[in-house]
Amino acid sequence: MLSAISSPKICISTVSYPKIGTPCLPRGQLASTRLRALASLPEPNADKIEYTPWLIVGLGNPGNKYHGTRHNVGFEMIDRVSQAEGILMNTIQSKALIGIGSIGEVPVLLAKPQTYVNFNGESVGPLAAYYQVPLRHILLMYDEISLPNGVLRLQPKGGHGHHNGVKSVMEHLDGRREFPRFCIGIGNPPGTMDMKAFLLQKFSAKERERVDAAMEQAVEAVRTLVLEGFSSRITRFNLGQKYKYNKV
Repeated sequence: MLSAISSPKICISTVSYPKIGTPCLPRGQLASTRLRALASLPEPNADKIEYTPWLIVGLGNPGNKYHGTRHNVGFEMIDRVSQAEGILMNTIQSKALIGIGSIGEVPVLLAKPQTYVNFNGESVGPLAAYYQVPLRHILLMYDEISLPNGVLRLQPKGGHGHHNGVKSVMEHLDGRREFPRFCIGIGNPPGTMDMKAFLLQKFSAKERERVDAAMEQAVEAVRTLVLEGFSSRITRFNLGQKYKYNKV
């Protein structure tokens, strides 16, 4: 049996970046919590699930002012996953709003950094080190202008693609880039519209319809990734996304 429980020790594999012990700032009577695996990992030849915890982070800006904007679709994705899996986002740690729970039997930590996007790495680096989450299990979810609105893409690694939030995360993971990312397409600004204004603008009604539909698909994709890794199902998911608004 594996679960997310309170514990003074970590019982999962170590990571290469420095451990940063940051205190948990509770809300109400909440105590600081750590993820702990209560059983050994499966044998190398065992099937399916790997029980190493996941850190799933949505990039975005805090505050009602930015709710529903293009640059905050990462936050919206965290909200969708937390609702679908019954994970309460009710604790502040390392400048982030976090929730601890599980997807299936796999422990997960959901996080919404409470710094601005350009500094989101200030939360991700310390959380990954504190919970000793390996790079391959740090999933970033964020907006991507190179993808059409409502198109999704899951990758096992990559660069920052000029996204300042991703760049900040990489800086706080010792420059490493070998972590998964879930991109949510928002398209490019029309005409000569300023990029910053575009990112901080809310979706039109038609755009919102596509984004909402995409997020429903994304929740299931996150579940598949956590339980199966980058399996053939993820490959098919990416292929389906690539052509979902184009006839072939």
